[in-house]
Amino acid sequence: MGYRDLREWIDLVRATGEVRDVTGIGWEHDIGRVTEMVHHAPDGPAVLFDEVPGFPKGYRILVNAVATQRRLALTLGLPQDIERRELMDRFLELTESGMAIPPRVVKDGPVFENVLRGDQVDLMRFPTPLWHPDDGGRYIGTGCVDVMKDPDSDWVNCGTYRVMLHDKSRVGLYISPGKHGIQFRDKYYARNEPCPVAIVLGSDPLMFLASTVEVPQGVSEYDWVGGIKGEPYEVVKAPITGLPIPANAEIVIEGYIRKGHEAPEGPFGEWTGYYASGQRAEPVMDVQAIYHRNDPIMLGVPPQKPPWEPHKYREYLRSALLLRDMKNAGVPGVVDAMCYAIGGTRLIVAVSIEQRYAGHARQAGHIAAMCRAGAYLGRYTIVVDEDIDVSDINDVLWAMATRSDPERSLDIIHRAWSGPLDPAIHPSQKGHNSRLIIDACKPWEWRDQFPKSIGPDIKTKQETRREFGWILDGLQREAQAVAPAGPRDHRAPARPGAGKRLDDDHSM
Repeated sequence: MGYRDLREWIDLVRATGEVRDVTGIGWEHDIGRVTEMVHHAPDGPAVLFDEVPGFPKGYRILVNAVATQRRLALTLGLPQDIERRELMDRFLELTESGMAIPPRVVKDGPVFENVLRGDQVDLMRFPTPLWHPDDGGRYIGTGCVDVMKDPDSDWVNCGTYRVMLHDKSRVGLYISPGKHGIQFRDKYYARNEPCPVAIVLGSDPLMFLASTVEVPQGVSEYDWVGGIKGEPYEVVKAPITGLPIPANAEIVIEGYIRKGHEAPEGPFGEWTGYYASGQRAEPVMDVQAIYHRNDPIMLGVPPQKPPWEPHKYREYLRSALLLRDMKNAGVPGVVDAMCYAIGGTRLIVAVSIEQRYAGHARQAGHIAAMCRAGAYLGRYTIVVDEDIDVSDINDVLWAMATRSDPERSLDIIHRAWSGPLDPAIHPSQKGHNSRLIIDACKPWEWRDQFPKSIGPDIKTKQETRREFGWILDGLQREAQAVAPAGPRDHRAPARPGAGKRLDDDHSM
């Protein structure tokens, strides 16, 4: 793939001109708002913050890493000019080739260049930002990989669950209901045993991608990544818990969570664009050890109002997984699927089908709404005919406006899987929500009589874009040429109190 760790990945992206180095920006206000800006900028660069006031030079934060199709393709080892549907198909080929490869356990790795235990444990040594002004604390774990193990088997799960700083040796760990991490945790709790956790705060981007998508049940993300890479992923055993951690990780914290050991966590601005889960007691992890490389890089992926970084790459990956799940469920004639970034790749989904029998569109809609890739916190599922380009939301909305009729085209699923992050559910009733299935296909009974649509088909539009897209690209380049160019390197003016660390008695 051309990279073995986060540093080599940064070097590859830097060679394409898509990394911006920013120095002198404070953690209290500016890193968070700059991150929000680049998340919502079209084709925003990856940004590497260094020389954060109050922290050593070399203690860095990378944000907006895999926010473009080009950088996603690079991460997957695919050509950077690959088109959307080919990227999805190649991604499925990589993940469904039966090549899940178990990790290789090695004795040592760069992650152990610095080992801190006991009184040396100090999480405040890292420049953790206050990502949103109204967050209940500083979140050290946003672009993190939380490693946990099923106590009943050898299954190791790597998920992304948010991690809030309480003080220099304690963090709060929030996991949404139903996720694998909470299932593992509850098994330990039922036995009155501490639950071991290792939190990777700077992994290579492919490992982070794996922790944020629906890897098949019972398959470790390490095996899944190994299959994509075509070789075993190198891990080392964490000395205290024995959990496997990436040998080339930038920063890892290790410890246990225990039943009844909780503290207030949140609020935190989440991927729906709201502070939807408020503040409540959540498990506290007592950090027993910190491991980090020299000049460590923290991967920052703080949620923003959709669309933001993960939404941009998950438009491709979750859409591919939804397509796979529908075909595996036996739905025939599935042409394409799209999980829209504007809905957080969950709340608004569209699938296109080639209708083959009465009820086909309803079948497709219900399975898309409730299969593994679509089940958690969905809202609207739109089914369209094969002539509609689901990657173009305007085309989908046009089909919905002209081919559906509310009296015959709507189904509602009640009491589906939701959770605390759902902003549309009353705080006292979170856990379930409903789903709306919109049948925006031509009515089966008189589809042959439906008015003929105008405009080119999907294939012709794609060919036109390939042959004549330079006309549009030229206009875009002209617009960019007259726009003021921002500096590649920026040092912020001094701000009163910039870089001030939290004292040990601050609890967030």
